[in-house]
Amino acid sequence: MSEQALPDRDRETDGRILEASSLSVSYGQVSALRDVNLTVREGEIASIIGPNGAGKTTFADTVAGHLPYDGSITYDGREVADVKRSTLVERGMIYCTEKRDLFPFMDVEENLRLGAYRSRDSLEENLEFVYDVFPKLEERRDQEARTMSGGEQQMLALGRGLMGDPELLILDEPTIGLAPVIIDDISDAFEPILDRGVTVLLTEQNATFALNHADTIHLLENGRVVKSGAADEMKGDDYIRETYLGG
Repeated sequence: MSEQALPDRDRETDGRILEASSLSVSYGQVSALRDVNLTVREGEIASIIGPNGAGKTTFADTVAGHLPYDGSITYDGREVADVKRSTLVERGMIYCTEKRDLFPFMDVEENLRLGAYRSRDSLEENLEFVYDVFPKLEERRDQEARTMSGGEQQMLALGRGLMGDPELLILDEPTIGLAPVIIDDISDAFEPILDRGVTVLLTEQNATFALNHADTIHLLENGRVVKSGAADEMKGDDYIRETYLGG
């Protein structure tokens, strides 16, 4: 990845690209996150799992600079609250929200090219990579985003995120509501994404999907991290198996 787009990048973080310490977030009188401590290390897929309303999207929104918070969140050793959201993007944090945020009346390739504002020098290379990862997007390169299926739109949103040449790619609920065949396409994308040196923070209600792909799992319930560990270990956890994997 090009280092030119990452001026003054702090590498002295012991592999910790993202770290939340004593993180709390409230909506008025309602506490959404409470005393969350969580670390994401470079080169891994870290997943936050938990039920609907647990605070997963709130965590992703806060990390990306969209919400005020108490405690600390550092990205590349810098406090998120102390920098602009545009600076986070310039430094390689790319956030693919659950809403996808596509430009509905633009075609596939126009949407993808708009994602390359951070990496114009490698636009064509990144476009080729996205088409290799998601061949369906190349087949529909001239199709307006609004006419695509939900699964195709999800691939487009992920592809547009990759066009930004991310260091940290935040994926909020990427499999929600998708057909199994599309989930398989997203699953297949993780290996080439990691091969490019991208770190992934994945929030998921689909615990099976997360456990099959993540290196580290953080279980979030009622705004608190109640369990964390390596995915292989968490697969054998009785509580996770019984509550989230159907026994």
